[in-house]
Amino acid sequence: MLVQLGTPGSRLLYGPHLLDAAERGIRLLSYDRPGYGGSTANPGRSIGDCADDVRTVIDALGIESCAVWGISGGGPHALACVGLLPDRVVAAATLASPAPFDAEDLDFFADTGQENVDDDKLILTDPDAARAKFAQDREEFFATSPQDAAASHPTLFSSVDAQVMTGELAGYLSRRNRIGLAPGIEGWWEDSVAMLKPWGFSVDAVETPVMVWQGRQDRMVPFAHGEWLARHLPNADPRLSDDDGHLTLVQNRVPAVHAWLLDHF
Repeated sequence: MLVQLGTPGSRLLYGPHLLDAAERGIRLLSYDRPGYGGSTANPGRSIGDCADDVRTVIDALGIESCAVWGISGGGPHALACVGLLPDRVVAAATLASPAPFDAEDLDFFADTGQENVDDDKLILTDPDAARAKFAQDREEFFATSPQDAAASHPTLFSSVDAQVMTGELAGYLSRRNRIGLAPGIEGWWEDSVAMLKPWGFSVDAVETPVMVWQGRQDRMVPFAHGEWLARHLPNADPRLSDDDGHLTLVQNRVPAVHAWLLDHF
């Protein structure tokens, strides 16, 4: 089972997810998308370009078929796997995944935390200034302790997410992002730009079963994005939760995702 992690991110998987996978007999894998960690950058890449990378990874490991799940910025990349590799990826799940920026029946920025709105609009209007801000944000991230992360982003953390951004989860997310951002901003930048341009495949054409998790308390990726995906994916199994946010899905819902994907493998 292959995991597409969030933006920014890296290949590092969360201990409780690995433990749950091992107990179910799942081989859980991930990799650094281009520009993160140990992977070379691929300027101008689209979301759909990850399908070639995934094919290379599973070919190298001798894997004929697999399932995939993706969280946050990894969600569109998980959809790319089932959309472009239907012969190899048999089922997928998204957790707190953005919908396409060019979706006609979605107000993309409605109910999004202002920090994310400002960053995306700066990418669209002044890429040079946006890159400079990403570099500054990277330095601030390295200077911020995991315990202070929620307070540093007041518009992005709902109360339910702030409650789980402690202890093991906070430490894991800090380590994951430090690995991903160690070489610079390129992976983060390429993910962010790719999210705001055509993905390279049509969500409406994804015939593979997809579980869609989304929390109404999410300020990083609004609830409407999960509703949009649930409407447009032909074989969606929606799990639209009033009580979840963004990080509560990471902390609490992955065992259910693993069970569902095993049932559809």
